[in-house]
Order: sequence, then structure tokens, then C-alpha cells
Amino acid sequence: MAKRLVLKDVAQLAGVSEMTASRALRDAPDVSKETRDKVKGIAAKIGYVPNRIAGALASQSVNLVGVVVPSLSSFVFPEVLSGLSSGLDESPLKPVIGVTGYDLDEEEDVIREMLSWRPSGLVVAGLEHTEAACALLAAADCPVVEVMDVDGDAIAHCVGISHVAAGQEMAQAVLSRGYRQIGFIGTKMPQDYRAGKRLDGFTKALQQAGLHLADSELYAGQSSMETGRDLTERMLARSPNIDCIYYSSDVMSVGGYMHCLANGMSVPNDLAIAGFNNLPMLRGLPQRLATTDAHRFEIGQRSAEIILRGMDGPRTRDVLAPTISVGQSL
Repeated sequence: MAKRLVLKDVAQLAGVSEMTASRALRDAPDVSKETRDKVKGIAAKIGYVPNRIAGALASQSVNLVGVVVPSLSSFVFPEVLSGLSSGLDESPLKPVIGVTGYDLDEEEDVIREMLSWRPSGLVVAGLEHTEAACALLAAADCPVVEVMDVDGDAIAHCVGISHVAAGQEMAQAVLSRGYRQIGFIGTKMPQDYRAGKRLDGFTKALQQAGLHLADSELYAGQSSMETGRDLTERMLARSPNIDCIYYSSDVMSVGGYMHCLANGMSVPNDLAIAGFNNLPMLRGLPQRLATTDAHRFEIGQRSAEIILRGMDGPRTRDVLAPTISVGQSL
């Protein structure tokens, strides 16, 4: 096995003290540019990686931002991460990711592990957590930002949209076009609290118009186009009078659209379709499907701004307005 490289190896090759090598690698201003370049060049050449644990013991934090998300299997959370990375780009902070699988107990474990590294910030998807996770977040000695949702009480900072409002606005768009036999298809139910809130807002808006959902599919598994196609076929076989389906995600609505194409159905004449998230995949379809933009990239960017302000920054509740696009499918 190769010998583990230490700072002393870099310092000896550069002909400087370990202290100087350490300061050069940290871009200390009292080290000349020539020395910094020499030390960094040698470190890169031999593959030396600084020991951040030792640095954390000295500074009580590391240049990492923990990001806790339920899934990376869709376009949704990667776009938040892209916005966060963009916002942190000019700083020394870097995001690290933990995935929970929509399991609150797993989320608690991930949060505990993330905080044990004394990160410079923590971003967590959603407002629902176990009691122990809430205590961990409340006691954290770094900025904590809960993202994607504002329908509830935040522990510290939060950035997101109202999913209740998003559901209500889509229901109003559907009703304004005359649809009355309306179905809903959702995945990761009931673990996906945000999808549940959209459904609540949607059904309340229908009730205010004197209507109820004609049918619904609350699927426990993950979203996929195949699942969207299969569940659409199942719902229409069971409830052939359905004239519009609201899906919990665009991935599912695209699956519903594929069912229509495969069976010679006209959208929206035979079936109207609406989803959620305004995913890039929608822009490659023959028709523009109705959706809601949740401003995921911007949520990530604004979260980075909060973290960069540090612990002394004001408590922030940043509410972005969901944006409905009716496309050509309503």
C-alpha cells in the first residue's frame, strides 16, 4: 500500500516549513504568490489532499454545506443543487449531499451525521421532520435553511413556494376551461408531503366550486414515465368519463401523455393533462403540457445567499410565487 501523504511531504519537496506550506495551501495573504504557486503545484503533482478534520478542529467548522434531499432520481432536486452551487461559486464553500429516500428516520440520521462534521451551513428539503431532527436543526451552530416549502413552521430560515397555493391555482386553471370529471395521480404518497399539500389545495378549490375528485391513484412508489402511463391506463379503465388528470409531477404527466399517444387519444380533446415542476423534458414533446414552475434553481441560489450571510444574518422566510403554465394540454 502507498504511504499516506502528509503536509510534511509537501513542505519538504517545496523547501519550506510545514506552517508555510499550510498557509500557502489556504491562500494566506502573507505568503508570496511564488511560494503559494510552488506549494500548490507540488501538492497537485503528488496528489496531496489537506486534512480537513484537523482544520475543522481548529476553526470549529469546515467549508462544506450539507444538503439533505429525499431523492436524486428526478430532475427536481438536482436543479436546486445547481442553484446552490451557483450561489456558492465565488466562496470557498462546497455542497455535500445526503439522500433520505423520503424516510424521516433516515433523514434524522443523515442530519445528525452532517452536523457532526460542523458544516458551514445545512440545507434540508421540506418542513416535516422527526422530533429529534427538529431538535438537531434548532441547536445547529450554522445557518439552517429548509427549502421547497413554506406551508408550515420553519425552524430557522426557509425558501420555497406554497404547495397549497400551487394546487389551488392549477385547480382554478382546470375549472376555468370547463373540466368537471377530474382525476389525480400521485406518487410517494403519503411520504411526499409537498405533493400532499398540492392535492389538498387542489381538492379544496374543487370543493369551493361544488365538485369533488372523480377518481384518484395514490401510488407509494417512485415517479416514472412508465408508472404514469400505467396508472393513467388503470384510471381511465376504471373511470372512462374522466376528462382531466392532475399529476403530482411532470414525469408522471409525460407518462400519461404517452398513454394518450399510444392509444390515439387527442390531448386535450379526449383527455386534459397537467403536471408539476416545469421540467426540461417537457420542452421536447410534440405538445406543451400544463405545469407549475416551482423555481427550483432560484431556491438553491437564495439558500446560498442565506448561508453566506452566516449566523448573524436575519431570519428569512422567502416565499416565491408558483407560476402556472397551461401549455397546450388544458
